[in-house]
Amino acid sequence: MRARRQSLRSRPSTQKKILLGLLALGVVAGVTTLPGGDAYADVQTVKSSLKGADGKDYWVENNIDTDAAEGSHEASTRPEYMVVWAGDENVADTAVPDVKNLPGSLTNPTDKVRNALPGPDFMAVVDVTKGSPSYGKVVNTATVGPLVENEPHHMQYSWRKGDKIYAGGLFSAATYVFDVSALPELKLSGISLPSQTLCGSVPDAYWVLKDGTAYGTYMGGPVVPGPCTYSNGEVRTGNGFAGTPGEVVRFGPDGQKLVEAPAATSTPEDPTQCLNMPALGQPSCANPHGIQVREDLNTMVTSDYAEPRTIILDPVKAPSPYLRRPTVRTWDISDLNHPKVKSVSYLPTGPRSNGQDPLHNENRAAMETTVTNLPGHKGAFAQTMQGGALFYTPDITVPEPQWREIYDLSNAVKELDPAAGDNGGPSSNGGWLQTSPDDTTLYHAIIGRKPGALGEDDPGTSGGVIALDISKLVEAGDKATCSIDTADEIAGGGAESDCPTLKGHQAINPGVAAGGPHWGALDTLTLGDDGFYHQTDQPKRLATANYFVARTGTDGDHRVCIVDIEKDGQLKLDEDFKDENTGDTCISFNRERWPHGAFGNAKPHSMLFVTNDADIK
Repeated sequence: MRARRQSLRSRPSTQKKILLGLLALGVVAGVTTLPGGDAYADVQTVKSSLKGADGKDYWVENNIDTDAAEGSHEASTRPEYMVVWAGDENVADTAVPDVKNLPGSLTNPTDKVRNALPGPDFMAVVDVTKGSPSYGKVVNTATVGPLVENEPHHMQYSWRKGDKIYAGGLFSAATYVFDVSALPELKLSGISLPSQTLCGSVPDAYWVLKDGTAYGTYMGGPVVPGPCTYSNGEVRTGNGFAGTPGEVVRFGPDGQKLVEAPAATSTPEDPTQCLNMPALGQPSCANPHGIQVREDLNTMVTSDYAEPRTIILDPVKAPSPYLRRPTVRTWDISDLNHPKVKSVSYLPTGPRSNGQDPLHNENRAAMETTVTNLPGHKGAFAQTMQGGALFYTPDITVPEPQWREIYDLSNAVKELDPAAGDNGGPSSNGGWLQTSPDDTTLYHAIIGRKPGALGEDDPGTSGGVIALDISKLVEAGDKATCSIDTADEIAGGGAESDCPTLKGHQAINPGVAAGGPHWGALDTLTLGDDGFYHQTDQPKRLATANYFVARTGTDGDHRVCIVDIEKDGQLKLDEDFKDENTGDTCISFNRERWPHGAFGNAKPHSMLFVTNDADIK
């Protein structure tokens, strides 16, 4: 190991101390050499573990590619990383229509390398330091165990110095908490198992509070059907795992559950809008997916997507469009340990809702929501995955927020996919939604529509990521007038002067129906003149991932891309962010080998831009 020690001496002090210390203490478990001349020739394994609530050991095992890690620190700047929460691809990802083409037969191994048996899920650590010789390389794959088939899903929406990373397993109903203070190594700070959150299942997204704790949405119903008692003593009756109603959970940085709070109200919700299967005596649309918080306003917003088992556990068409939810909830969080639902808003239908399939109504499947950020702004946005529309309310603090449609994705999709014409909004499968820190821009990822979604002759649409100018709308406050309520505004944009306008767009997989991204993240880190990173309200790039959930039949090509944000707001694919194996733009998670071994393809769902705590001020 003498040569390896020598190479470490040229690295910046933080990284050198970490890895030299690991070597000196004998924490590094070993060096693995993979056969066949693979790029991951020297891999150092570092493992951290803890006891779960069930008494079993849970762990994260780092597999640090020492050559890539060394290259990422040869640049003159401190390192910046992207962490990507990814799942192993295997036979369990096969949707019903594809059963005849089981993954065991590798008919196209270059494009689709799949192992039949489950392998470990992992957090990939990617070098995203501008100018680094290892730019775009996977520096570490930190595998988790012993659980497999977690279906890694979402983390929080952004990262600040000192934050732990909260990451959910959609199928395992587990929440992992990672310490990323000394990247490229991760440590496991905690894990929450289904037995600790009995009133909810199917964790989706997280919001980290200023004190380091986090709220997480559990989209599905209680683990066991029947009545469930929450932390505040209230009781709701649910129809079981991945059903209804879901909940919000508050976690400590050690992964311990602090609070389980019901998302369902104590009174029945609209039975015509809130179908439940099996039926509940008290109908509810409470399946919270997206979550964002304004601590200064003592308000949280969650958006209801669907009864998840009808989406993720059954890849055929859901039996009713009314299992996709049209609701957004605001919560009073003045007492962080007693969050309370204060309003349930039904998003309005729009000019496309004229007797066609209700699944394509503008208000169907409210997947994501995002808040404004600056003092004096109280608004929030919501988007619908099947409805293909964006909604806005100017004030989330009032007892009953008023939501209006302010943008139809038909306007943007015709730019991403010129062949789509003026009907690109319905079932356009929008996902990630985020306001810029300065409240001037709304970023949105769009998968695109699958062929046949609107009928046999429907070719579908391709997708990408868009940037909308929302400055006039937000500045208008409660005097905002924008409303999409005529047929001309569907593809033409809103008629009112404060309606959002498209200022940037970048196609991802142009010409491929439903080939765009589901998730994204803004890079809110900027390198200062002092050589340290700082938080910025003017992000210059974002990342996207082309993966949804394979069992739904909406899979993706498993690529992660970086998109630059130009000064004028235009979006441009970063062509320097290349796959280390193929040299193609964007990095592919469809590969034969990883630092942790020859496990084949992986499914990247969510990502965050992160740096070491020692490298940010």
